[in-house]
Amino acid sequence: MKPPPFDYVAAATLDEALEALADTSLEARPLAGGQSLVPMLNFRLAAPERLVDLNGVEELSRIEETDDGGLRLGAMTRHSALERDPFIARRSPLLAEAAPFIAHPQIRSRGTVGGSVAHADPAAELPAVFLTLGARVRIARRPRDGESGSRLERTLDLGDFFLGPFFSALEPDELLTAIEVPPSAPGGGTAFDEVARRRGDYALAGVAARIRLDSRGVCDEAAISLVNGGSTPCLMKEAAQTLVGEKPTPEAIEAAAAACAETSEPAADMHATEAYRRHLIRILTTRVVSHAADRART
Repeated sequence: MKPPPFDYVAAATLDEALEALADTSLEARPLAGGQSLVPMLNFRLAAPERLVDLNGVEELSRIEETDDGGLRLGAMTRHSALERDPFIARRSPLLAEAAPFIAHPQIRSRGTVGGSVAHADPAAELPAVFLTLGARVRIARRPRDGESGSRLERTLDLGDFFLGPFFSALEPDELLTAIEVPPSAPGGGTAFDEVARRRGDYALAGVAARIRLDSRGVCDEAAISLVNGGSTPCLMKEAAQTLVGEKPTPEAIEAAAAACAETSEPAADMHATEAYRRHLIRILTTRVVSHAADRART
């Protein structure tokens, strides 16, 4: 049997990559680190007619400070940079803390932040971490029929980006080009932790938290996100809101953790029951929010 047609594009610039994705007559997939896409190809879960290799696009690997003092990570920023780059650690300690939990060193050396976010896996660490940080994604494409310009861009809050398991707001001709993290406010603290069967495995459950305290030690802002806590990377707004206006006492933190566990929607599988995952979420939320509050105080 004759194999299906296949096209490989090694893009050298962002415009070349967008041009290759703009041709919707072929099913195209961008190839970043390949740590999610290549297994999908091996298992025939994906069979694109065109691969657009982004590894030669230098523009997508830039790590920069934004105009407001935040952090902009090009989509091709490797996971390993999150745990090793001191600039990233200063701007966003939560990224540096969470990065070592991602798979194994070999995977972190190739995997990219843009690929992880675009893959929209609810069991991945980075989507939850970026949600906790209030991140935005920058998306680009070539103009469609009737539109002018050479490149069209839009910015989307990450909370509006994830639409379902492995499903995002990206259109077939669009490319996620960068992730922007707002600047850290004074009085803020962050923390991350997860439980996995073995280090490097997908987490049975994980929690990322961000707390900000005012001069009286009262929480005036909080965010909690879950890894493997639902069908999408999920921001637990109701649970976090229980902390706002309160001092982060053990009782207040335990109430937020209980709310987080109750409102989460973890799935049961061969590795853990739904009840066990809810138990982990409660324990991890208590631990992580406590750590974040301690860091906010200091």
